[in-house]
Amino acid sequence: MKISKMNRRRVLLTGASSVIAFGLSPAFALTEAEATKLINSVVNDINRAINSGKRGNALFRDFESIFNSYADVPTISRAILGPPARSASSGQLRAFSKSLTGYLSRKYGKRFRQFVGGEVQVTGARAVRNFQEVRGVVRAPGYAPFDVSFVVSDRSGKDKFFDLLIEGISLLKAERSEIGAVLDRVGGNIDKLTEELKRLG
Repeated sequence: MKISKMNRRRVLLTGASSVIAFGLSPAFALTEAEATKLINSVVNDINRAINSGKRGNALFRDFESIFNSYADVPTISRAILGPPARSASSGQLRAFSKSLTGYLSRKYGKRFRQFVGGEVQVTGARAVRNFQEVRGVVRAPGYAPFDVSFVVSDRSGKDKFFDLLIEGISLLKAERSEIGAVLDRVGGNIDKLTEELKRLG
């Protein structure tokens, strides 16, 4: 499936629509305690990974496992891909999701690997629309502490996070812009985008 550059501009102008629509969906019963429990498990696994001594592909596999276990991968994939996801085949979406997971695991695995000797600590949670935002702080030797937040929903049928904010910057928004630029570069071809993501991160 291809999308023209003109249509891609329209995508960028309406890029937040998937997240907004998600926010307007019917309310679910996820509580602050349930969301906090999930993210405590996430950060425990992150802390274990960054202090494991692993490097390269071994570390990235750990982050990919964390992502697959705790993230709402289908929602994240559709939000990042944007409107082109509507006309993509189920096979294209599965392949894109798998490639995207590897890309994000490498990219954010490298970032968190810088904080060896440190840890992510959960500091609180609050309801935002019909989601829960679980806040935390990253503390590591040689770095000033910085904030992270996980946005959690049970819309998929399970408690999962579907966005990560690092110092207020949304993973969904940042990656939608960056991956959108890659999609433009490959002429709007989702299959080529999927292959390209295997080499990035």
